[in-house]
Amino acid sequence: MSNHITPLSVLDLAPIAEGSTIRDAIQNSVRLAQAAEKAGYQRFWVAEHHNMKDIASAATTVILSHIGARTETIRIGSGGIMLPNHAPLVVAEQFGTLETMYPERVDLGLGRAPGTDYATTMALRREERSQGLDFPEMVTELQHYLAPPRQGQKIVAVPGAGLNIPLWLLGSSTFSAGLAARKGLPLAFASHFAPDAMHDAIQTYRSAFQPSEQLSAPYVMVCVNMVAAETQEAAEYLATTELQKFLNLGRGVEGKLPKPVGNMDTLWHPAEAQRVLHQLRESIWGTPEKIRKGLARLTERTGADEIMVNSWIHDADARIRSHQLIAESWL
Repeated sequence: MSNHITPLSVLDLAPIAEGSTIRDAIQNSVRLAQAAEKAGYQRFWVAEHHNMKDIASAATTVILSHIGARTETIRIGSGGIMLPNHAPLVVAEQFGTLETMYPERVDLGLGRAPGTDYATTMALRREERSQGLDFPEMVTELQHYLAPPRQGQKIVAVPGAGLNIPLWLLGSSTFSAGLAARKGLPLAFASHFAPDAMHDAIQTYRSAFQPSEQLSAPYVMVCVNMVAAETQEAAEYLATTELQKFLNLGRGVEGKLPKPVGNMDTLWHPAEAQRVLHQLRESIWGTPEKIRKGLARLTERTGADEIMVNSWIHDADARIRSHQLIAESWL
């Protein structure tokens, strides 16, 4: 697949970096969205996470509305809304409101993970609602509220009903891939933290895909971590923030997004390095030329219809510059 026809999009978690505030994080996400729009990215998605010291995107729809008001053309959406945390009617109303304010710009990406730890999941849901096992039924219920209302329908999403907001299913395993195939929905796969299941999930999705009113053929977006800089050394230095982020996740250590370091070997043991580098093996770090080659290989291996860029870069200006260099190398 040619790079000329493979669009790029952005996933953002409004990272809260060491030495900065939550307000800084949100303002930096707006700046990134504006830069991404100017650079030619297709979508700007925000992810729902809760009780995370380095992520400011918990109130996902509020962030999306803030970004929508400060951009003009780029699509805004969720990557994703963790549906088991919410009543489908509320999600329909919230995204119906977004679509009403920003017409034909809104995507609704859905995940079945809680986006947090067990205790916070209980605080969000107040009761255990089957650990996401009812996710397929919740998706169907949400589709019902977003469809044109039927005669005599007692509960209608106002706004929301009949707005044809595109649904996406997010996947880090074959479960959501199979569900997306059965429902005829596009699949966004989380290669940025779950590369082990990437090829199986994409194959499962494509082989089982059933056309729907929304989508006539399979559509796969692959999300990867990327860091671009003018030199390879600079990119690899910036990428040590990403490495520390995943090292800390594995250790159960919480904190703001760490500053880059000169040498990771002072921070991790060989077994930890092996684990982190294995999990991040789809990450692409480097000069624009290396980025271009990495993207070409990724689209060739996966047949991706779209690539979504996630980045864990401590410095907000370097993060914006990275996205600009990626777009310049590819689009």
